[in-house]
Amino acid sequence: MSYGPSISTAYHQIGVYAGKILAGAKPADLPVIPPTKFELVINLKTAKALALEIPPGVLAIADEVIE
Repeated sequence: MSYGPSISTAYHQIGVYAGKILAGAKPADLPVIPPTKFELVINLKTAKALALEIPPGVLAIADEVIE
């Protein structure tokens, strides 16, 4: 299982920052933006190898399930 910030959202934020810098903003003046979207990814093959059973409710809320 992995729970962390969305990589695609982070790339979007990087693009916004790059646009502001190219428009003339100073990088030191730009605020730090914390992640706003998080993803839950579950690897069922690894869970099975470790003899772990993932409850159906957790599987239902996962953003991605790797089989």
